[in-house]
Amino acid sequence: PNSQGCILHSDQGWQYQHAVYQETLKNHAIIQSMSRKGNCLDNSVMENFFGLLKSELLYLEKFASYEDFISKLKDYITYYNTKRIKLKLKGMSPVEYRTHSQKVA
Repeated sequence: PNSQGCILHSDQGWQYQHAVYQETLKNHAIIQSMSRKGNCLDNSVMENFFGLLKSELLYLEKFASYEDFISKLKDYITYYNTKRIKLKLKGMSPVEYRTHSQKVA
């Protein structure tokens, strides 16, 4: 119900280019962000995150309800941002890395 400012990131797939689909997004104040045609790097960060989300949450859990899924999804996103370390971020979580980068700058 409150999609104002929501950004939907998709690839250049034919289904995302249909006028009816794009109009529906517009009617719900959803911003469509498509990758540049033929540039897989535009999607790589989100595809990596969704791959991790699926392997670390979706495939491991059984959800009792939609509300249960949303609750566990929110918990996972908090964990991902604040506790889950990444080697690319020098062994820090995303929040730790940003905080550290701001202190060093």
